[in-house]
Amino acid sequence: MTPLLWTLVAIQIAMGAFDTFYHHEFTERLAWRPSQRHELQLHSVRNMLYALLFLVLGWLEVHGILAIAILAVLVVEVVITLMDFVEEDLSRKLPPSERINHTLLAINYGAILVLLVPVLIGWAMLPTAIVPAYAGLLSLFATAAAFGAALFGARDFAAARRLGRMASRPAATLVEKLPPRQTVLVTGATGFIGSRLVASLTASGHQVIALIRNPAKAEMLSPPVTLITSLDQLPAETRIDAIVNLAGEPIGNGLWTEAKRRRIIASRIDMTAEVVKLIARLERKPQVLVSGSAIGWYGLWQDQVLTESAKSHACFSHQLCETWENAAKPAAEHGVRVAYLRIGLVVGTDGGFITRMLTPFEFGLGGPLGSGKQWMSWIERDDLVRLIAHVIAKPELSGPVNATAPIPVTNTKFTEELGRRLHRPAIFRVPAPLLRAVGGDFAEELLLGGQRVLPNKALSNGFVFRHETLRSAFEAIL
Repeated sequence: MTPLLWTLVAIQIAMGAFDTFYHHEFTERLAWRPSQRHELQLHSVRNMLYALLFLVLGWLEVHGILAIAILAVLVVEVVITLMDFVEEDLSRKLPPSERINHTLLAINYGAILVLLVPVLIGWAMLPTAIVPAYAGLLSLFATAAAFGAALFGARDFAAARRLGRMASRPAATLVEKLPPRQTVLVTGATGFIGSRLVASLTASGHQVIALIRNPAKAEMLSPPVTLITSLDQLPAETRIDAIVNLAGEPIGNGLWTEAKRRRIIASRIDMTAEVVKLIARLERKPQVLVSGSAIGWYGLWQDQVLTESAKSHACFSHQLCETWENAAKPAAEHGVRVAYLRIGLVVGTDGGFITRMLTPFEFGLGGPLGSGKQWMSWIERDDLVRLIAHVIAKPELSGPVNATAPIPVTNTKFTEELGRRLHRPAIFRVPAPLLRAVGGDFAEELLLGGQRVLPNKALSNGFVFRHETLRSAFEAIL
């Protein structure tokens, strides 16, 4: 094993570690996506093979038939990598950084094979034997790499088994309250909430018109769906029974710089204005517009119980939600019932805020934020889809409707329950001053502040939550 070969191996290990930590764990979160079960199985086998190769080549020279066995392992590894490429193309859309990283890994691995295969062939010509070949720090480095590869191989194997046990409720059962054969226009159709709503509607035989800004995401939607990229594409005679307006720039994926705040507000105002403009020109008006909002409308209230009749405190979250709701109000002038869905923290493993918590919690690094006393008003995603269908079906529901489960919890209780469900401790508290220093208003309003919101309108109108408690929700999704 030459210094050049070990240098290329070290580069391969570094790029592989980056791919595992940054892409597989933190951005793509493969361990919690049921669609990636087979990909994780391939990763598990490949990582175990890497661990074997690192240990053998770091400490030994294997001659004769043993060298042939190592060559066979390399062939198997190449086959698994090719299968992994196919599986990734079929099951998910890789981000550009992951595609670039995979390309560099493939080029570097090719260079490793060019140097390593002749060495192994030379060893194969010798009598079968195992010869110690301690290489100092390189052997220790190989051991550490083998340990890391084996650890993540075992983690991917366990995650794949867990995904095999995770089964979501049939989508068609979520919109049973709707009258038959409704035509529903959904904006934000490829988002965390919108994609599940579309799947539920199509599975129940309803017609869906999905507004998408990025055609590349169309494959995320369950057919049959009518896809449009602009509301102007809909002629005036289009029949639409209901509109669900969920589109908007994500608020939790970055710090609230001035530019970010402008994008967050403009994305919602502009889309909602387009929806109202569409309603105005439709010959047959929809019966209802369910327009998105959030419990941030109420501002920060500490322990006070908040229902739809509560007042608000000024902050950016309130400004955003108030402006969004006001943009939808003109639809009522056209005889359309308007409901503002003030959505809480949506719980699910396919997206939403909890996906950023799963990895640190799974590795035992989770814990409360700040004092942990702030309230978290949450709702399980399928319950939210059911509530949207309920609002559409009930003509007496209009104005603000709180979309939160009946039993909010404190941040401490939330983290304890998540740790309990994952069988991990939840003891690593993140200091409030650190969060404020890093996140500013973003941290103050989304992480350290909170609202204790109750869904009075939904409950008084007969809506029954399947998951009233956080424990029930976690048992369903985890």
